[in-house]
Amino acid sequence: MINPISDILLTIIQLYIWVLIAAAVMSWLVAFNVINTHNRVVYMIGDFLYRITEPALRPIRRVIPGLGGIDISPVILILILVFVQKVILWITFRYLL
Repeated sequence: MINPISDILLTIIQLYIWVLIAAAVMSWLVAFNVINTHNRVVYMIGDFLYRITEPALRPIRRVIPGLGGIDISPVILILILVFVQKVILWITFRYLL
């Protein structure tokens, strides 16, 4: 049985990982002109994803140098979030034993 607080934290982290993936895919679709940001719904979704992910990605982008148009900051943030998930699980199960 997992602690309810740990369960909520793990769920929030997992949802944020999916939001990061959605933001990355959307940025690719906009960059390759598959979807058009002149559409109001597409613009609102893109703006929402940008506002949710940019505060967490900005510090990583300041530390990691540019790689010629390739942005690996979402991958690094996902790895950090997966690590945090593992730490939460480790702490939770350590106190259960």
